[in-house]
Amino acid sequence: MTGFEPFGGDAVNASEQAVQGLAQRWADRTIELRTAILPVSFDGAPAALAGAIATHEPDVVLCVGEAGGRAAITPERFAVNERSARIPDNDGRQPDGAIDEGPQRLEARVDVDFIAESIKAAGVPAEVSEDAGRFVCNATFHAALTAFDGPAGFIHVPAVRDSGPARVGAETDGGTPVEASLGIDDLVAGLEAAVRSLLVSMGPWPASI
Repeated sequence: MTGFEPFGGDAVNASEQAVQGLAQRWADRTIELRTAILPVSFDGAPAALAGAIATHEPDVVLCVGEAGGRAAITPERFAVNERSARIPDNDGRQPDGAIDEGPQRLEARVDVDFIAESIKAAGVPAEVSEDAGRFVCNATFHAALTAFDGPAGFIHVPAVRDSGPARVGAETDGGTPVEASLGIDDLVAGLEAAVRSLLVSMGPWPASI
């Protein structure tokens, strides 16, 4: 499972906090949960993801990013073969255009509907998203589906902050970031439910994620 470092002048990234929080909480010794925090970089994030996959050889890849325009946890159904940067990434780049010469979009190789229902069953708002945006999150989702042959997906979490709304996050949906009513503990609970939904839907393990 991966999250992202802060970007765009914000001091924190909710995806990093939630992923690290889940890693600290995880107590199931039959399932190895491996985590990595990726740079907010169109070039660096896919490369770091590929490195983490090579190191950990996971059975499932689940990437997590933040979306400032959303108040619920949103598993993404599609990665789009397009980049469009409203602001520079952490390398100062603002690419525009196709990611590669592949299809226009790729579908997640996990059951996003079941993931969303499982998160809601844990008491955390969730809904499936059909659009992962065009920023680094989408590019990383695309990389997960092209650089890894197994089950892979992407989840956006609200850009939760301890005080006030996020400065960034509209890169996914456009418009003004909203202040979600959730806290980091809610995001951790949602991600834990997402992981456990994978274990249910994909059969008996042990496995590594």
